[in-house]
Amino acid sequence: MAIQLINQAMIVRFFREIGAVFSGSGTIYLVGETSLVVEGLRRFTDRLEFCSSVDLVDRNPFNRAVVQVAGQMGIKVSDEFPGEVIPLPDGYAARHRAVADAHWPFDLPLVVLHFDPYSVSYRCVARGGELDYKVVLDYLEHGWILEDEMIERLELLLPEFSFDTIQQDPAEFRRRMGSLWQMWENRQSHVAVGIAVS
Repeated sequence: MAIQLINQAMIVRFFREIGAVFSGSGTIYLVGETSLVVEGLRRFTDRLEFCSSVDLVDRNPFNRAVVQVAGQMGIKVSDEFPGEVIPLPDGYAARHRAVADAHWPFDLPLVVLHFDPYSVSYRCVARGGELDYKVVLDYLEHGWILEDEMIERLELLLPEFSFDTIQQDPAEFRRRMGSLWQMWENRQSHVAVGIAVS
């Protein structure tokens, strides 16, 4: 079965239709590639990733709406709070990002934000897939996160890491961070070479 690629218009349509069938209110936090697609920094993603904050009494109706609309559109969706799978850095809630006005229909009953890019980046590194690293590299490239701040926040966060909190050996996480910085250095080198050639 072919993977249904999801573009910006489809993400907007998904949440518009959720708003049409879900009568409650709440906040949606876009995550990873989904954020990049909404902001026009990527063309497609194969999974719509977000986490949702709705009242407890609205949780089941919201979940049913997600399943219904995703099924109708034939797309994969994931509603996962990053804090359930990795400790989050202090102050993460204050670092959620607004969605650019040009890219979102603000007549929706749901508030839509981008989840704290630093938290998302640590989650991506913990997963360690090629596409996960690319999300973090794009965040760095577009200034959503800063290298020095990412290192500083991580040093404060590392004492909370254990096999239980990140489902892997913390030493493996450090190794993956090293791989990330190598990829970032390589990307910057390629950009510098491109500028020099042009």
